[in-house]
Amino acid sequence: MIHGTRQRRHMSIRRRIAGTPDRPRLCVKRSNRYIYAMLIDDSRNRVLTGMSSQTAAVREKKLKRTDAAKEVGKLIAGKSKELGIKQVVFDRAGYRYHGRVKAVADGAREGGLEF
Repeated sequence: MIHGTRQRRHMSIRRRIAGTPDRPRLCVKRSNRYIYAMLIDDSRNRVLTGMSSQTAAVREKKLKRTDAAKEVGKLIAGKSKELGIKQVVFDRAGYRYHGRVKAVADGAREGGLEF
């Protein structure tokens, strides 16, 4: 059972988009303190790779939350290049495309991912 407004929006978005092996879904999860980004292949129900603002590469830079989110986007783009992935489907997971969610998308684009 889905309770919150964000979860309802997320399920509405998920009905329309899905990740494939050649174009996985870039899903963003946001908490008050951290941000997470994952590349997901929905056809096999597999998380291909993930990155968060809790990883050492981001944490040691001591960035503000929005800057850390942009760094997470760049790092997930770098990991996806290692896997040979150039195109993704962006999944904002019911969050507004604003602030830290937008920063992840901008960082991923700067890193070379195409949406």
